Amino acid sequence: MTNVLFNAPVKVYRMSTPEHQCPWGLRAIKLLTEHGIPFEDILLRSQIEVDAFKAQYGVSTTPQIFIGDRRLGGYSDLAKYFSVQAITPEYSYTPVIALFSTAGLVALSTSLGLTGFMGISLSMLASLKLMDIDSFTTSFKKYDLITQRFHHYGKLYPFAELAIGLGFLSNIAPLFTGVGSLILGMSGVVSVFKAVYIDKMALNCACIGGNSKAPLGIVSFAENGIMTIMGAMLIFSSLSPQSIKSMVSPNTVSPEIGYHQPQKLVYPIYPKPRFIPRFIERASIHHLIYRKTVD
Repeated sequence: MTNVLFNAPVKVYRMSTPEHQCPWGLRAIKLLTEHGIPFEDILLRSQIEVDAFKAQYGVSTTPQIFIGDRRLGGYSDLAKYFSVQAITPEYSYTPVIALFSTAGLVALSTSLGLTGFMGISLSMLASLKLMDIDSFTTSFKKYDLITQRFHHYGKLYPFAELAIGLGFLSNIAPLFTGVGSLILGMSGVVSVFKAVYIDKMALNCACIGGNSKAPLGIVSFAENGIMTIMGAMLIFSSLSPQSIKSMVSPNTVSPEIGYHQPQKLVYPIYPKPRFIPRFIERASIHHLIYRKTVD
């Protein structure tokens, strides 16, 4: 088999777009270079080219290494061929579990409920992103559809997430908080679903920062889904008939309490001392408090 490898041309098909450089393709060409094997590096420059390549050869992932007309496989198959240990991705859910557990305990101890839990979680997630915003943007751009078209969106995202988290906690401008949460959540759901379940990308989630080892998958999908649901619930509660009525007529209160009616003030009745002469009575402030009611 070694003679076949040296005598036949080697081709590496790998994904390389402005938005994403396939890390396994880079590892494959590095392995070939380390073993001194000449190869042709064929780049798939768009998702359309990647999909066409997968359909043509009946594969679900890239990169793919060919020795002549024979398909060897991906990076792991190439490492096995050279009898070397393949590099495996390092994934860990520990940071995600720690963050949401802390947020849950804080919300529970302060009796903030589900809305408070969401606000604390989003604020903590935003703070982790802001620690290294450039690293976050680079990682986020690999799968977020909006950031791939508008690069500055990735830099604005942590600030928007922090504002939404504070909105959940303070209940200030709930309608705007709900709309922001709905937009960020829906865009995240679509982006994660496309990257993981359609494009079959093996990426790390940027939800807890750019240097995260948490895998992009069901946790990220669930996080964005919850954000979408909470945003929709906040919008619905802000646009309820009772809320609209209170905004239009600020003097009204809830039906259980009724309308505020002006009340007639009544001063206390004091017994009139008999020993005060009449001329002192007229010149005294007591003359005012002897009245039973105020007209």
